[in-house]
Amino acid sequence: MASAGGKRISLTKSNSSNKNDGIISRVSRSSIVIKGKQAASDATYVGKKLAKSTGKAAWIVATTFLVLGLPLIIVMDREQQLNEIDLQQASLLGAPPSAAIAPQK
Repeated sequence: MASAGGKRISLTKSNSSNKNDGIISRVSRSSIVIKGKQAASDATYVGKKLAKSTGKAAWIVATTFLVLGLPLIIVMDREQQLNEIDLQQASLLGAPPSAAIAPQK
């Protein structure tokens, strides 16, 4: 190890008191590092909970769309096709197109 003014500086743990502990072990026990580790742990916990909740919400939205939205889209498309067929038949028969569009009472 290196010596500085007759004192020995060590980067590893020593069997003696905290004065002779390595710099890495002293820094890792500092309050700033401990608080940083705790904040990182808390952020990880919140992130996992958020991801789990977001996944559940996405599942609910997707299944609701498949059950309610998709059939509605299919029915609207069929209705549009029927309207187009009615307009084509009306034009072939010579009726004015507005009569085919006008609602029946």
